[in-house]
Amino acid sequence: MSRGESECVWQITAALCPAKGEAMRLAPLGIVRQLGVRRLLQFLYHLPRFLRVFSRLVSDPRVSLRSKLVPLGVLGYLILPVDLLPDVFLVLGQIDDLVVILLGLKLFIRLCPPEVVQEHVKAVAAGR
Repeated sequence: MSRGESECVWQITAALCPAKGEAMRLAPLGIVRQLGVRRLLQFLYHLPRFLRVFSRLVSDPRVSLRSKLVPLGVLGYLILPVDLLPDVFLVLGQIDDLVVILLGLKLFIRLCPPEVVQEHVKAVAAGR
C-alpha cells in the first residue's frame, strides 16, 4: 500500500470515530452522509486491510479487555437470533445488522489507544 493509500485508510478510520463528546449516529444514511459516497467506496475497497487492523488490535496486549469485548459483543449480536428489526422486513432487517457492525467497530477503534491504532494502521499499510 502506498503512502497515499495509508493516509486514506487513516482518514477513513478517523472519519468513523467522532470527536470526544460527539454522538455516534445510528442512521445508516447518516454514516453515508458523514463519510460521503466516495469515502464509503474507499472504505469497502480497504475493508480487508481494516479487518487486519482490527485483528491486530484485538491481539495487542496494550488494548484493554473492555475494548476487546466490543467486537465480541457485535459478533454475539450477529450470531444470536435476537434482532432490533427482524430480518422479515426485507431491507431494514439487514440494515440494522450493518449498523450494529459499523457502530461496534467504530466504538472499538474509539476505545483503543490512538497511538496503538495508528501504529497498526501503518504496519498494515507497510505490508507487515
